[in-house]
Amino acid sequence: MADLEAAVRKLRVAQAGVPRAEERAARIVAEARGRVEQARADLAEAIRAADRDGMRQVDIVVATGYSRERIRQIVRDDQS
Repeated sequence: MADLEAAVRKLRVAQAGVPRAEERAARIVAEARGRVEQARADLAEAIRAADRDGMRQVDIVVATGYSRERIRQIVRDDQS
């Protein structure tokens, strides 16, 4: 009987920890997404700066892995 009660308590404690873990995970994921968005914005600004400094778009494509069209879009957004 004691083993059964201990197992029930163990399960309930484990279950109670799930919502807290999910909240922590959600915060961690949100923070990581925020860092990705900031890094993406920083890269876009660096692309625009490289373009303004006269770097060829083909060289920006090689450096970033973005397509030429995506580079054009980012540069064009700066001119709007």
